[in-house]
Amino acid sequence: MSVARYWKESLELPSRHPNELDQRRIARALKQRERYRYVEPQVLPMSDGYLIRSACCSRNIDPEGGEIDVALLCWSDSPPEWRLFRKDHGASNWVPDSRFARLDALLRRLNADPDRLFWQ
Repeated sequence: MSVARYWKESLELPSRHPNELDQRRIARALKQRERYRYVEPQVLPMSDGYLIRSACCSRNIDPEGGEIDVALLCWSDSPPEWRLFRKDHGASNWVPDSRFARLDALLRRLNADPDRLFWQ
């Protein structure tokens, strides 16, 4: 067996996402959002990304004001990009929203949310 093949087969690289650095970066960026700035959303690690949950302040989704899913941020290696999903609470499923080359562009989209698709 060649040395190159040995290293390729025996070296396990850690998953790129989730990681603690980006999890903190996302949490810090969410403080700049335009809606419901008085609640502190949770950024939870998920396979290949992050789940954002927050209290339902408007009570449009949860009349009790409980925790709801806001967004799902997923990293894809092929092609290398971030994928942003929003929750369709009526159908209880994730809907693809947009794709980004960089995490900061995704966070700008999520924080602005002009159509109130995420921060309902």
